Amino acid sequence: MVLFDRLNLKAKFLINTGFGASASSYGGRFINKDGSANAVKKGVGILDRISWYHTMLDMSSWKFLSILLLFYISINFVFALLYFGIGIENLNGIQTTDDEWIQFGQAYFFSAQTFTTVGYGHISPTGFYTSALSSAEALIGLLSFAIATGLFFGRFSKPAIFLKFSHHAIIAPFNDGKALMFRLAPYKNTNYIDAEVNVTLGMRIEENGVMTNKFFTLDLEYQKINSLAMSWTLVHPITNESPLFGLVASDYTSISGEIIIIVKTFDDMFSTTVATRTSYTFDEIVYGAKFMPMYSQSENHRSTVLDLGLLNSFDKVVID
Repeated sequence: MVLFDRLNLKAKFLINTGFGASASSYGGRFINKDGSANAVKKGVGILDRISWYHTMLDMSSWKFLSILLLFYISINFVFALLYFGIGIENLNGIQTTDDEWIQFGQAYFFSAQTFTTVGYGHISPTGFYTSALSSAEALIGLLSFAIATGLFFGRFSKPAIFLKFSHHAIIAPFNDGKALMFRLAPYKNTNYIDAEVNVTLGMRIEENGVMTNKFFTLDLEYQKINSLAMSWTLVHPITNESPLFGLVASDYTSISGEIIIIVKTFDDMFSTTVATRTSYTFDEIVYGAKFMPMYSQSENHRSTVLDLGLLNSFDKVVID
């Protein structure tokens, strides 16, 4: 408790962090490694708590394409059943056969042609019910492809930040003392300017017999840079004003803490500000390490080579 009392008195204590103070109400970490909030919402229906538009934009490409393909196959299957139920004889030009599976297959591909408005003309509907059904399917097909096109454009044009963070944060030697460090780097051919980072420490502290969430701002050596073209190592000097002051290697395994990082930068291609976040729990901090350099001169000495494969590389060192 002596250590925690000192933290509360000297560190920059934050109140309005967006996270509650009661530690008993939280499970696991505050922020996941991918930057998403570690929270599961309940109490309302799934249709009310999920934005399907955001879900379709954020999901991986293979899931997105799989859902579109599954929808296309399923809806044509449903319409093929309806055509088959109305009567296959109402589809003019269909091949007559005693095999119902072949007839159903022809109805399915007629549905696909109608849904996509291709209409090869080999098969055409006759009768009121079949014509009405094909008209409705053509309308649904037009609307479906319009929605799919919008989702494709939204995924393609959505501003995104292409930054990778090191897997671990480290406690490294720094200016006759030590510092908390982690680093990040852009991994695509993007141009970022005016990059800014905010770092917050969250700790679960026993206060008056009750476990409480306490949050502290961590000052950085450089909080903002003009251009983010290479890797950027973020450094929080552990001075006597730091909430990490006095912690030794064993404390990072016994104390429940989390470093929350929020990065904002301006992407001149999208002409907008983009942001991302991540976090490091105390067990993801390596005590006594030093990051390896990531960049070097090219062979012709005319450019700088940034080796992204070294983003997570460090050497172990001995510190007090």
